[in-house]
Amino acid sequence: MGEENRKVPKRIAQTVINSLKGGVVPRIGLPYITVGRKNEIAALLHDVDIISEGGASCRFIVGKYGSGKSFLLQTIRNYVMDRGFIVADADLSPERRLMGTKGQGLATYRELIGNLSTKTRPEGGALTLVLDRWINACRSEAALETGLSPADPALAAAVDRKIYEVTAQINELVHGFEFARLLSVYYHAYLEGNDDTKARVIRWFRGEYSLKREAREDLGVNIIITDDDWYDYLKLFAVFFRLAGYTGMMIMIDELVNIYKIPNSVTRQYNYEKLLTMYNDTLQGKARYLGILMGCTPQALEDRRRGLYSYEALRSRLAEGRFSKPNARDLLAPVIRLDPLTAEEMLVLCEKLADLHAGLYGYERSLGTADLAVFIRMEYERIGADTNITPREVIRDFIELLDLLSQNPGLSVSDLLKSEDFSYAKSEAVSDNADEDFAEFTV
Repeated sequence: MGEENRKVPKRIAQTVINSLKGGVVPRIGLPYITVGRKNEIAALLHDVDIISEGGASCRFIVGKYGSGKSFLLQTIRNYVMDRGFIVADADLSPERRLMGTKGQGLATYRELIGNLSTKTRPEGGALTLVLDRWINACRSEAALETGLSPADPALAAAVDRKIYEVTAQINELVHGFEFARLLSVYYHAYLEGNDDTKARVIRWFRGEYSLKREAREDLGVNIIITDDDWYDYLKLFAVFFRLAGYTGMMIMIDELVNIYKIPNSVTRQYNYEKLLTMYNDTLQGKARYLGILMGCTPQALEDRRRGLYSYEALRSRLAEGRFSKPNARDLLAPVIRLDPLTAEEMLVLCEKLADLHAGLYGYERSLGTADLAVFIRMEYERIGADTNITPREVIRDFIELLDLLSQNPGLSVSDLLKSEDFSYAKSEAVSDNADEDFAEFTV
């Protein structure tokens, strides 16, 4: 395992180590450190299969801060992009909600569209790339079917028919007429090399027009994307992306806790109402080729006064049944609750991180498996660690330990583990026989 991980490119290893040390989830390199969550990932990948066949899905990933919600979302993000999905992700904040009196819902839409990502453009900003790729694919298909050369005027008519086949299918959907018309405007601007018109269409798709008059003058459409209907356009995009050759669209919205924190009860209820609409659409077949994943904390879900459960229609749909319990969750339910990683899983994760760190900074790894077992035991022997410890805490402690050892070659593992910095652990945690300690953590 060590030799395999030392082949990780230093750019990726640096990003992974720095991100984890800073308490955030890296966007790249996750396969090198993924541990546990096998059942949760399998359940979500089942949803991916349904979406790729024209269905829709809405799931809530629930866990405490640092429990691995964002990590799981990023893992699925990378997987579905490899499967040909387009991914749009956004974190909610006081400025970005699902609904708001000051355009906070539209702000979330803009963030999602700005973060559109594909396998070839994983960092976001892929909308223009997708549209241009679609037009080129239509031209290639038309040329292949007709056998006409690019210079033949008849080829343009064949491409027009291909474009029309897509726009005609979108025409039938809610707001589809304007959406299809703008796709056609973009196509003709592309042919004419009119970059200004292309930029205006992109601006409209991004929800950046605030006045209908301005949109009418620039593009000839009498509608703009608003705080009330932005979600309808995400459904349109999902269908268009499928017609453009992609597998589907996955929307990831994290930090639902920011809705829970809204002080005004009426505003919270409007946000929960929008959330209910999104959830119902996926179950009732009103959305196609669309997956929605949302992350929130247990309190933001369960609080009957301010959380999702304060909205009865959501509570009745999302509440756990009588038979679910820790370590025996129904992973086909709309809510996936993240149980803490086991000590054994954390041990494997530390092994991976130790290899990654040694490869990045070019030293021979000195931490053995027995040392790692002692470290994990000390972390899990904190008071209340059985229910409160999170992967984020353990990872940050461990990377600090690796940094100190690599910067101070004369320092031994036992010196660090016995230091006052680790005084929270029981004094007997570091035993004379480390092999016995490790035995307690073997699977």
